[in-house]
Amino acid sequence: MHQKGYGVGGKGFSADRQWTDGSTVSFYYGQARRFRAGAVSGDGYMKKVVPVSLILLLAAVLLWLVLYWQPDKNMSIGIVQTPMGGDFTLKAATGPVDLKAMRGKVVVLFFGYTMCPDVCPTSMALLTSALSGLSEDKAKQVQGLFISVDPDRDTLQRLQSYGAYFHPQILGVTGTREQVAAVAKMYGAAYRKSEQASGTDYVMDHTADLYVVDQKGKLHSSVRHGTPPSDLLQLLRQLLKREI
Repeated sequence: MHQKGYGVGGKGFSADRQWTDGSTVSFYYGQARRFRAGAVSGDGYMKKVVPVSLILLLAAVLLWLVLYWQPDKNMSIGIVQTPMGGDFTLKAATGPVDLKAMRGKVVVLFFGYTMCPDVCPTSMALLTSALSGLSEDKAKQVQGLFISVDPDRDTLQRLQSYGAYFHPQILGVTGTREQVAAVAKMYGAAYRKSEQASGTDYVMDHTADLYVVDQKGKLHSSVRHGTPPSDLLQLLRQLLKREI
């Protein structure tokens, strides 16, 4: 539940990604590259020695991993500290949206943008499926917030229509670039503007997690992209049973 997944709207490529705290992490998006193995040049002796050398090297690496490697829990997501969450105020078409005013509800955050072709719609479908598994009364105790990381193109009216398309309990919000960056940093989310080859358009690479905030306004957990809706539904039910 605490692992981080990353989404991108666009074709596959490999690049450094900029985190909101200024640090970077490199990863690959999209289709895997294929390489054709060529014949090893040289005489027969070299053809025999190279595979043996590779086997010995791999054996040494495996031995080192078993004896000495201790993985860093945050190594794969490029953050030093566990995100703490926090209150914020952004804007929706209906007016200011203050997280503090939502005390008593479970709030599910997602950072994305309406022109995202894949990760955002599937994440919203995941949240919609979980909300639909709750009774009407229980669903009203959960508020989904779709936070746009593309305020230049995502108008408040566009965000309102986008959220309502998926579920009445999902509200599209955004703010200034500085406000969005501050909220993303609090929750450990990352995003980056990626220019297209044509130079006339861009996509946003962004974190694909859902962030679940409990009824007291505390960040409870993050849900990785691709998690079964039944798992998210179970989490929401557990939180809704808590004494406030």
